[in-house]
Amino acid sequence: VQLQASGGGLVQAGGSLRLSCAASGLSFSAYGMGWFRQAPGKEREFVATISRSGINIDYADSVKGRFTVSRDNAKNTVYLQMNSVKPEDTAVYYCAARTGSTYSRVSHYKYWGQGTQVTVSS
Repeated sequence: VQLQASGGGLVQAGGSLRLSCAASGLSFSAYGMGWFRQAPGKEREFVATISRSGINIDYADSVKGRFTVSRDNAKNTVYLQMNSVKPEDTAVYYCAARTGSTYSRVSHYKYWGQGTQVTVSS
């Protein structure tokens, strides 16, 4: 199983960025997907999740109204559209795959990608 996250980079505050996570080696449509992030010196935290069908979605309060998660099961890819970014969004962003219905903790996910760095300048 491989989850390949991409799309990170340097962006100014108020700007936008779109992250992608391409999955291989698993039946993608059978997994709920999540995005987490980890800033230096901090624990990995939940950002967003999307169910297998894409119908059920949830976000951390800190990103609600600014970030949008989506998926394309035909392309085995999950996305995170990041708008109105802030310096506090700076972190390594990880995508992850889960089989259960719970989704906000690291332990709920079975597979993890390698992460992509997002840096927001003020």
